[in-house]
Amino acid sequence: MQFSAEPAGAVVVERVPGVTGGELVLRRAGADYEIISNGVFLMDTRDGSSEREMVRASLSALTGRTGLRVLIGGLGVGFSAAEALAHEAVARVRVIELEPRVIAWHSGPLGPAAGHPADDPRCEITCADLVEWLAEADETFDAVCLDIDNGPDWTVVEGNGLLYEPAALDRLAGITAPGGIVAFWSAMPAPGFAALLGQRFGGVATVSVPARRGGPDVVYLARPSGA
Repeated sequence: MQFSAEPAGAVVVERVPGVTGGELVLRRAGADYEIISNGVFLMDTRDGSSEREMVRASLSALTGRTGLRVLIGGLGVGFSAAEALAHEAVARVRVIELEPRVIAWHSGPLGPAAGHPADDPRCEITCADLVEWLAEADETFDAVCLDIDNGPDWTVVEGNGLLYEPAALDRLAGITAPGGIVAFWSAMPAPGFAALLGQRFGGVATVSVPARRGGPDVVYLARPSGA
């Protein structure tokens, strides 16, 4: 999570207007790709350990269950979706991604990075704003894993902050199946949001994952009351 100067040798693969305004850039740096939004680094293909850990921790909380349905908020470079699809108990993965060009990049340069999760028949990708999609959602999921923007305390896209407010948490609880789990990825600790989760869900587990630079990434896990 940082403002991104173009590194030496980096090549802009595509530069397009973002759906919500500003600029979305796919950049290649050596063998890796980076996604930049409005000049702020969002993610790259170098590691993905924290995104994968978000999914692993969620599915570990559902040990013994089969035919799992997983909702992934944010396609990004595909690591979260790929991790869910690699789990033997997962039957279906639904991904909600705001940016149509991010989805299109998975049919091109981003596809190999995570093993082409978009091509898996169990994976359904919907191009939509997650907050708006939640308002109309009528299906349930065993695991809801959200990697939207940089987390609750630094959102690059105006409107993404709504996802971390009480009304959205109520909707997330409503689409989580009994016994299910909700996970949030954050590029930094967000104690205020963790406290809000505790109030709404009754308990929060925190997983810290070392990052290449700076402090650790953080995953918050919560189970809706009564689930």
